[in-house]
Amino acid sequence: MNSRASELFAGVEVLPSILSSDFAKLGEQVAEVMAAGARVIHVDVMDGHFVPPITIGPLIVSALADQVHDAGGVLDVHLMIEQPDRQVDNFTAAGADAVSFHVEATPHVNRVASQIREGGALAGLVINPGTPVDAMGAAVGEIDYALCMSVNPGWGGQPFIPASIDKLAAMRALLPDGVALEVDGGVDAVTAPKVAGAGANLLVAGSAVFGAADPAAAYAAIAAVASNG
Repeated sequence: MNSRASELFAGVEVLPSILSSDFAKLGEQVAEVMAAGARVIHVDVMDGHFVPPITIGPLIVSALADQVHDAGGVLDVHLMIEQPDRQVDNFTAAGADAVSFHVEATPHVNRVASQIREGGALAGLVINPGTPVDAMGAAVGEIDYALCMSVNPGWGGQPFIPASIDKLAAMRALLPDGVALEVDGGVDAVTAPKVAGAGANLLVAGSAVFGAADPAAAYAAIAAVASNG
């Protein structure tokens, strides 16, 4: 198991999502937020099938892996793709330290979680806004973290869905001790303390960080209020 990822996922972390970064300056912008304290970099992978957009693949993970690892950080890969079992090994081999996949994307949840762990990464299970918490089922005992989508997956910059607060609280109550709770979508300096108060300890922030004029300062502002949730 990835000890550095386990250590970071046990605390409160704000995860800058490179989906909203300037890809012409990707390495530079990742360095900026890591210099400001970020230790978990979030990578959103979309296939054009599970969600309409197509984004990035293992090559980007591989390109960032040494930079992020050398700075003491980890890469958290969120697979918004069909048949995640066909791609998991490519991402863990590229340097992903944690890989999450959607319960809606495969009937083989336990098998995919085991595959991720066998690749040396933490395994995460994601549920969409319209998916009930109990859809995670018995898999809650087979994962290292759960991810609540607080927007519909596919595009950055969407507004936070308010009902996600109660959903996060329900997920936290269901998850065993030691299983982290991540939230993704519409997280900023206003919503961060609310989701942290509901039990989330891993907060993905994309446009609120990389869409700002100063990503490092934006990251620091969100991190400061998240720790007070």
